Amino acid sequence: MKVLGISFGRKMKNCEILVKHALMEAEKAGAEVSFIRMIDLDVKTCNGCGGCGKSLDSGGNGRCVIKDDLPYVDEAVLSSDAIIVAAPVYALGPSGQLKQVADRFGPSHDLAFLTNANEQRKAAGKTGDELVDPRNFKHRYAGLISVGGAKTKNWVSFGLPTMHILCFPAQIKVVDQIDAYNMGSIGSPLLDKNLMERVARLGRNVTSAIGKRHEEVSWMGEEDGTCPVCHCDLLSVNGTTTVECPVCGIYGKLAIEGEKIKVTFSEAEQKRSRLNYDGKLEHYTEIKSFGSIAGPKMAAAKDELPKMLEKYKGYKEVKFK
Repeated sequence: MKVLGISFGRKMKNCEILVKHALMEAEKAGAEVSFIRMIDLDVKTCNGCGGCGKSLDSGGNGRCVIKDDLPYVDEAVLSSDAIIVAAPVYALGPSGQLKQVADRFGPSHDLAFLTNANEQRKAAGKTGDELVDPRNFKHRYAGLISVGGAKTKNWVSFGLPTMHILCFPAQIKVVDQIDAYNMGSIGSPLLDKNLMERVARLGRNVTSAIGKRHEEVSWMGEEDGTCPVCHCDLLSVNGTTTVECPVCGIYGKLAIEGEKIKVTFSEAEQKRSRLNYDGKLEHYTEIKSFGSIAGPKMAAAKDELPKMLEKYKGYKEVKFK
């Protein structure tokens, strides 16, 4: 059993303390543990080149073409059975480096893309190293910890929901999550016995899932949340009783029972959550349809588009160097 801890926070500050505390519990449970401090690494922003998808489609490994430290993180995640991640909230959501990693991981690690690429290679008679790295298909687990200073919870409201972006493309199942806010008043997590005990339980929960298939593992967090899939409380409303979980992309029905709101998500909707394979396959099919839709339009306008673009070149651009 290998459990990888990842902190997006500062050295020996709140995020790192909490991840390492959870890792210590995982180690007690028999896991081999390791830790990555992300701020020590050079991780560049995704430039939208699409190279990862093109690589997968052409028989490659789909890894990012940008040269930086991300491959080390990638290898560490692929070598793990579970990850425990903490990220600080500076402005409503997790720090930007987490999103940078998620943007780079998302396309190249999407299970629907990897599965379809693998099936196409098998159909073409490919074997062994010509296939997609089998570690991508491991049933892997995660525990998430969002760390915020604000005493008022709505100042960290996008922390945990955004952290799911790091996990769902690769089908890493989140089994527990903690919203560790109010750190500004607490001072140090080491001074909050209840929080440290809760983080220890997260470490044990994540480790206990290792070796099992996703369908055999249930949610172990202490707050069920409004959505039964991601266990977050965010909802998008549109003036009707149909609401949407923005993390999962699924629809539910809202009802008011006394002074309480109840949201029901059907089994069919839960299955098509983007946290599950069916949701990713739905998106994969959508993306693969773009070529047949936009391709003819772009081909028909190939002579006119350069002329249309001309007036935007260099328009009012601020030069810093």
